[in-house]
Amino acid sequence: MGAIRSVKRTQPHPTAPAAPYPWRTRLGAAVPILAMLLALALAAATGLSQRSVLPEAVEPWVYGYFAGRYPLFAFALIYGVAHLAHVAAQPGPASVPRRTAFGLAGAAALLLAGLYPTFGGVILRAGFATGGMAFLTHQPLWLAYALGAGVAAALFGGILGLSAIAANRPLRPRLKRIGAGTLAFLTLWFGAAVIGLSGSLGLGPWPQRALRPDEAGPAALLLIMAALPHAALTTARRLRPAI
Repeated sequence: MGAIRSVKRTQPHPTAPAAPYPWRTRLGAAVPILAMLLALALAAATGLSQRSVLPEAVEPWVYGYFAGRYPLFAFALIYGVAHLAHVAAQPGPASVPRRTAFGLAGAAALLLAGLYPTFGGVILRAGFATGGMAFLTHQPLWLAYALGAGVAAALFGGILGLSAIAANRPLRPRLKRIGAGTLAFLTLWFGAAVIGLSGSLGLGPWPQRALRPDEAGPAALLLIMAALPHAALTTARRLRPAI
């Protein structure tokens, strides 16, 4: 009888939840996409463009070659910052000071890599240089474009992944992270390729002029298409044991 009672005590309660706050995890994964779409809606509603009166210090982030060629990259940066904020706010092994310090440092590093010295930063410049050199060496245009998007995604994802680990992930190295990191890179590679096609898909010359309502809808769909694979992967990882 004593043995039977000890076994019963060790069994989990049948009504205990399988994972802490799974609904919050599923809901929170949509926050980076919603932040990106909210920024797009604000840009369309306010008529923000290169014709807007802006402080002189802000102008380098609005004007330039990369701002006109890859304008949706601005919303990718917003997605990245919101993703880091979501990671830092989730349940995890990190203390509040660690979450705050590395979350802010990661967001600053991402913005610096994407905006300094002008819009695009080292992320778009490295991708464009890689794709351009591949094309100049007589590689097919699709391959050159894929290589450039891959380099940009690697830089963007590297900063994002390392900052997420530092902010609120177990610091012990695990082999599972190699596979998870590869999948995350592939989703970001897909997203970079989709975002880069905005001009070819006829979404208009924003930010040379204000974003029109008939252009904002397709731009929103394009952003969702680009970010959804990474957001879905993040949600699936958080619903499983931490890796």
